[in-house]
Amino acid sequence: MRRPTASTVLGAVLLVAGCGAGPQDAASTATPPVTAPPATTAPTPTGTAFNPTDIAWLQLTVAMTERLLPVLDLVPARTTDPAWRQTATQVATTRRADLDRARRLLADAAAPTTNPHEGHDMPGMVTAQEMTALRAASGRPFHRLLAGHLRAHLAQSVRIATAEQQSGVQPATVALASAVVRSGTADLERLDHLDPA
Repeated sequence: MRRPTASTVLGAVLLVAGCGAGPQDAASTATPPVTAPPATTAPTPTGTAFNPTDIAWLQLTVAMTERLLPVLDLVPARTTDPAWRQTATQVATTRRADLDRARRLLADAAAPTTNPHEGHDMPGMVTAQEMTALRAASGRPFHRLLAGHLRAHLAQSVRIATAEQQSGVQPATVALASAVVRSGTADLERLDHLDPA
């Protein structure tokens, strides 16, 4: 049985995080309304139309993963610990595969190629200032920073993927969400062994 709020998690995440509205400029007087992308009704190569939740989840997954990969790319230069290096490699390999699948699905859906989350600092995303701190750290201080950012990313990824499982309709997209939940949960367990919260 579904939890009452589960089907609205993705929408709530997008609204609370301020998606759909970029940074305010001096000429801006109002925040544009947050709207979901229109549902795709034409047949797609993957066989079933995408609904707005599918599109929103895929776009957010791409944006979050694009923020995470540069963090993981820092690991070989910032630590010699083999366990952290192995974890970063495993997570990066999985996330790159997920990113490729998400991009292909967005192409199948004929979704816009622009990133609607560009410039947004949302839950699970590392900010520019946090990247600066990561680049300046090494060894155990780096491990602690990495663990915090990785845990936040994985937890948020699992949370929104669960919402997609419950509210999405496009089979390949829902299957990707299921894979993200499985791998993200396993990665969180691995992280808990490396860095108990």
